[in-house]
Amino acid sequence: MDVLDRRLIAALQVSPRASWGEIGRAVGEHERTVARRLQRLISDGYVRVTAIYDDLRSGHGRPVHLHVQVRPGTAASVARAIADRHDTRSVYALTGATDVGCELVSPSRDKLHDILSTQISGIDGVGQTQTQVVLHTFRTVAEWHAPYLTERELAELRPPPPDAPLPDVDGLSPLEEEIAELLAADGRIAFTAIAERLELSLPTARRRVTSLLDRRLLLLRAEIEPALMGLEVEAQLWLKVRPNGLDRVGQRLAAHPDVRYCAATTGTHGLIVQVATAHEEDLYRFLSGVVGLLDEVTDVNVTLITHAYKRGYLHKSGLLTLEKTP
Repeated sequence: MDVLDRRLIAALQVSPRASWGEIGRAVGEHERTVARRLQRLISDGYVRVTAIYDDLRSGHGRPVHLHVQVRPGTAASVARAIADRHDTRSVYALTGATDVGCELVSPSRDKLHDILSTQISGIDGVGQTQTQVVLHTFRTVAEWHAPYLTERELAELRPPPPDAPLPDVDGLSPLEEEIAELLAADGRIAFTAIAERLELSLPTARRRVTSLLDRRLLLLRAEIEPALMGLEVEAQLWLKVRPNGLDRVGQRLAAHPDVRYCAATTGTHGLIVQVATAHEEDLYRFLSGVVGLLDEVTDVNVTLITHAYKRGYLHKSGLLTLEKTP
């Protein structure tokens, strides 16, 4: 994957439904070149455009981070069993005291109790588990992009910010759920295809999709393994932060280009941060020169992601991303 491929994918991460012409104008490449390269990368499984719910806003579920210690020799089988669950969004193999980490979305507190006490613990090889419930998300992976674009290029691709605060919502309507599932399977599905499948008029399909995205109930995402983008070191940081500094630290870290994900959670370490860098030295500089300068941070636990089994509800095959299955 060359520099142009990575620049085009970064543009797709910023604006997953942008036309090939819009991406070409932003990055200074011909539309035919953009179309040929990105269509090849998508068809070969290097990148997939999908959509995920903003769970806390949409009422779709309660996201939690689950860390699992396993019996020696069972890490891969446990990770695959967890990845096969429909309610797991991401599943990783980790270094450190925990063998497998995952992000799981539970529809209710009662269901979460059953998932943790019976279902996960019943997987052969699972030993101890530790669960942190997400309280607030500062940055989702869907909002991250690889650092290959200039500020001018980013400004051309990014949609304008909303004029008013995001409205409160009571969940998605049945029609919105159907549209969301189509976008989850293919984030670039045409408005005409949505209209035909759901027997809507084209203006209605366009208006409904725009509403879902503008209200931040659904987040578009161009999924690719960071290693393919030259970012071969992925780390999960668990930070212990003084409560009065939690919001400032979360916002500060979420704005950093190395940070793919940042959320406040329950537990002794109340902030989880996922970072992607090119080399271990870059991770060291992030820890010492960014996290280390935040006085509110009193403790840091660093683990490395050594293998991804699932991201954004999409299964992985090595460095390739598989299509979403029902």
